[in-house]
Amino acid sequence: MVADPAGTTQPAGVAARAARHHEGDPDLTRERIVAAAIRVADAEGLAQLSMRRIATEVGAAPMSLYRHVNGKDELLVSMMDSVLGEDPLPARPPEGWRAQLELSSRMQWQVFRRHPWLAPALSITRPQLIPNGMRHTEWALRALDGLGLTIQEMMHVHTTLFSHVRGLALNLEAEAQAEQDSGLTSDEWMQTQEHGFRVIAGTGDFPLLNRLVNSEMELDLDQLFEFGLGRLLDGLERHLAGR
Repeated sequence: MVADPAGTTQPAGVAARAARHHEGDPDLTRERIVAAAIRVADAEGLAQLSMRRIATEVGAAPMSLYRHVNGKDELLVSMMDSVLGEDPLPARPPEGWRAQLELSSRMQWQVFRRHPWLAPALSITRPQLIPNGMRHTEWALRALDGLGLTIQEMMHVHTTLFSHVRGLALNLEAEAQAEQDSGLTSDEWMQTQEHGFRVIAGTGDFPLLNRLVNSEMELDLDQLFEFGLGRLLDGLERHLAGR
């Protein structure tokens, strides 16, 4: 037992923790905070992310986090930078602009897949200062450099491709939340709606949708991603050939 300044006694472990919180926990680092925040966002979604929740995750006092990050906005940028750097772009790109853009787009899609909160956190119109995100932009611009496009057109191509990836990825967090709330996967939910779709589509007002319903087509996000990426690059190829 040890005495506190008021003269009362308390267990040594409690006193040690109190002193550590007062002086700053030497084991608490910015990297630990960022990693904990990513775990919380991955498991519970961005809406549940708070400094208090992260403090619980790392076993620290909430105010101690502010010795390492200025607040949630700064922390979110660090989280995005961290996950975008999980799979570095290769030092030696594949041959050809198309192969290079396919590679970077697929890498982005996989990051969004692993971290469903990332897509809604990233902004197209107000881009955050994220070094590992800038590496993807620089990669795309290098792939397009020398093809006869202006720097503005090159950036438009990159933004269009990235918007396709991010746009589909926006469904990932919403789907995860819907599955958690309903207890149903997307396939299971579609099964509950199948009869209603067949009734409406079979009225005669929607003959093509009726054909689609009877084909038992599945809306798979990975397939939609690959289809859209391929058609965008096909269009760019024809655009470049016309120039």
